Amino acid sequence: MSPIIFLHIPKTAGQGIHATLEALVGGPEHVSPVRVHTQCPDGSQLPPGYDLYSGHIDWTELETLPPDRFAFTVLRDPRERIASFYFFLQKEARALSPEALAHPANTGKRAALELSADDYFFGGTPAWQNFVRDHYDNFYTSYLATRRMRGRQRLRKLTAAERLDLAAQGAAALQGIYEVNRLQRLEADLSVRFGKPVELAGRIVNAGEHAPDERRWPKLLDRFEHDASAARLAEFVSLDERLMAELLSSRVS
Repeated sequence: MSPIIFLHIPKTAGQGIHATLEALVGGPEHVSPVRVHTQCPDGSQLPPGYDLYSGHIDWTELETLPPDRFAFTVLRDPRERIASFYFFLQKEARALSPEALAHPANTGKRAALELSADDYFFGGTPAWQNFVRDHYDNFYTSYLATRRMRGRQRLRKLTAAERLDLAAQGAAALQGIYEVNRLQRLEADLSVRFGKPVELAGRIVNAGEHAPDERRWPKLLDRFEHDASAARLAEFVSLDERLMAELLSSRVS
């Protein structure tokens, strides 16, 4: 079987997609154990010999996999992704004990719960700001341009046009770019690949505390105490909105 590579961007319905893909390839023994880029920062995140690679992973080694691979990612309205990610971290934090919440591994969750929205997104130390921007600031652009989950800093000296051009080049190396609200295209492509019907639409895992059709972005903006913060956060989607419109329009089937 030619390998499937699902580049799972956080908060884009990826858990349901992963579960479907795992079943299609015959179970977890056929799935790469690398699910998060921090698992092997100095080793291969696409180790050879698996039928499925799926997770929040870097993909700098994509070309080492067989040429008949099927690599894809799924995008979501970048405003809604940012808000959903933020509210999801708060939900996760509330479920932790005080001892677990104090663990360094849960720093991001603790900050989402304890800090004001203004301070979470725009306060703190330079290291914290790098963390926030790596995960929220035009993430699609940096991920596709650098092939890394935390690749934003590599683009810091480039113009907006140069960043978008690199992101388009990265996207061209993938066989599919899909939209979370239109997974029927992915269903059709996987059905052809596996020779049987595949159902993905409506399979939502880790949906959070909001109704599926409820918009999160306005609720996040209401959390800000300063109008300037809302304007600054809008800059976090300026490139991604342009990139997403271009990529999806060029791949309409």
